[in-house]
Amino acid sequence: MTIELWRLAGAGSLALILAGCSGPTDTEAAENGTEDGIVRPDTNPYPSTYAPADSGVVFITNAHIYDGIGGEIVNGSVLVEAGRIAAIGDNLEAPANAEIIDADGRFVTPGVIDIHSHLGVYPSPGVNAHSDGNEATQPVTAEVWAEHSVWPHDPGFDAALAGGVTTLHILPGSANLFGGRGVTLRNVSARTVQGMKFPDAPYTLKMACGENPSRVYGNRGRSPATDMGNMAGYRDSWIRASHYRDDWNEYWDSAEAGEDASPPTQDLELDTLMGVLEGDILVQMHCYRGDQMAQVIDMSEEFGYQVTTFHHAVEAYKISDLLAENDICAAVWADWGGFKMEAYDSIRENLAFTHAAGACAMIHSDSDLGIQRLNQEIAKALADGRAAGLDISEAEAWAWLSSNPAKALGIAEETGSLEVGKRADLVMWSGNPYSTYTRADAVWIDGVMSFDRFDENLQPVRDFMIGQPGEGEE
Repeated sequence: MTIELWRLAGAGSLALILAGCSGPTDTEAAENGTEDGIVRPDTNPYPSTYAPADSGVVFITNAHIYDGIGGEIVNGSVLVEAGRIAAIGDNLEAPANAEIIDADGRFVTPGVIDIHSHLGVYPSPGVNAHSDGNEATQPVTAEVWAEHSVWPHDPGFDAALAGGVTTLHILPGSANLFGGRGVTLRNVSARTVQGMKFPDAPYTLKMACGENPSRVYGNRGRSPATDMGNMAGYRDSWIRASHYRDDWNEYWDSAEAGEDASPPTQDLELDTLMGVLEGDILVQMHCYRGDQMAQVIDMSEEFGYQVTTFHHAVEAYKISDLLAENDICAAVWADWGGFKMEAYDSIRENLAFTHAAGACAMIHSDSDLGIQRLNQEIAKALADGRAAGLDISEAEAWAWLSSNPAKALGIAEETGSLEVGKRADLVMWSGNPYSTYTRADAVWIDGVMSFDRFDENLQPVRDFMIGQPGEGEE
């Protein structure tokens, strides 16, 4: 195997590439489609091949720690063994075989998780050939998968890593009612998207309400052209998916009873929608207005599925009680608003108000530039909430870009907080992470240092960027 795709000096970075080329484990292997002669659609035909490199034993000490779930340790330590958090506290001793890293009072946090990114499907440079995120050929394209458009060479991944991003969720665009499946990635260098896929992370389904689908198709003289058309389009698809699920269940019941039965014809679009109805695929829905989100909640009750997260959700503050009651998260910007009518009634306190009402709330980027400074975005949201009279601590607010997005992506048992047993995804910051002047000094993914601001050997650079203007300049 020839490694020529990236200039990544240093054993740690090379180990990450090689880890991304390893084969799937037994638990990640796809089902074979039949079991005892019974046909079952393969739910994981493109499994993750990512396996972390050996982290060794790492002991980070003298750190000001935010654990991602509201806890703060002013002078604490984190012990990493085999890529996992082995211990965290303020009175730990380093094992004899540990690599000791003195944080010297710097802040250490969980890695940043961006729940709404289009890196890879709208990579840099932004040219027409790279516009790969919207299959805007018909309003329902649940059959497409974002991972099949991800370009793993996108230099935006490296810029995000320098901003502390360890995990990111790549979504299709929002032109369609059902835009397709999203995929959760580790922010590691790999030759293939499978080498970046977060092992065993649930698939997601991107849906969109409001102006985007009605504008895209209304301008073509097609349905949907209105909010009415949007809702009718969703419901029609859920009805077809319900029948499809019934057909499969009827076949499985008959086959398991030993009866002669033929399986339904497999339909990729309906496979995805059936996965949502079965609770295996998580709905991530682009929606701005409170009234539209409330209607979508009603529709989810009609068809018996769960909305996991409303994205953008500039009016989440208006329905925060409904979000909390229905265990639905809101992924929002700190201060984007007013750029179209459905974003008109945005307020800067949206994130803080939604959080204070008891709902799961978080920041997201939806931007190749914003993803590089999500710590600053939550700083703005926190400041606006405090100015409005809310008592939210800095430690509590860190959940907005770590444990809450991990929950919304179905990976909270693995990452998003610094707790014993979880993946050692950490960032050491140059100063208070809420400061405009602070930078990520070091980033660990699965306990392996993946970025070091002071060591060029641990600053990944794609071959695509070598020789580009600005590369290598001081």
